[in-house]
Amino acid sequence: MLEIACFEITSAETALKSVADRIEFCDNINLGGTTPNFYEFRYLKSNYATPIYVMIRPKGGSFFYSEAEFTEMKSSIISFREAGADGFVFGVLDVNNEIDEEKNTALIALAGDRPCTFHRAFDRTADLDKSIQTLISLGFKTVLTSGGKPDAMKGQENLKELISKYGNQIEILIGGGVRSENVQQLKEFTGGTSFHSSAILKYDTFASEEEIKKLKMLSS
Repeated sequence: MLEIACFEITSAETALKSVADRIEFCDNINLGGTTPNFYEFRYLKSNYATPIYVMIRPKGGSFFYSEAEFTEMKSSIISFREAGADGFVFGVLDVNNEIDEEKNTALIALAGDRPCTFHRAFDRTADLDKSIQTLISLGFKTVLTSGGKPDAMKGQENLKELISKYGNQIEILIGGGVRSENVQQLKEFTGGTSFHSSAILKYDTFASEEEIKKLKMLSS
């Protein structure tokens, strides 16, 4: 399974026309991804069949949200769900960087039958085992992770362990610096089957169709 993270509409169209299995649509690459433009999403949804997961994140920085920001997140999920989002990507932590069970449960409920991915806020938590068990019990279908490290190559030992222990209970989506030059090694070392990449080459701005093809071939 190959998911392409798309931070603007040009990359999204490239990925949706390509061999990607789904895209994560968001905004603001410099902030690590925030909630995308609703009308751009509607345009993409009406023109392409590939599944689009929408990131719900009102700001960059920490994953602790004010009540106003949390209200905005709830409202965004309702709007994007009604407009046909295929899934959602979010993650709420408390002030201690632990998973906020109450707030995440509320967002999952609003998502209805759409699968939810807990994004790399997971990597900020202190105990990955405890955190992933919480995500499974809350009903998340996927966790996006670099194994608690700055990128997936640095976290491959942890990724291997997480996949071995929990891979049959939740989709472990390997992300963080995943590119065609390392995806095969990550797959072989960790036993992972799901990968997440922006497919943006060095010194480039947009997703590369050639890179998406290579990632798909080498991760399959």
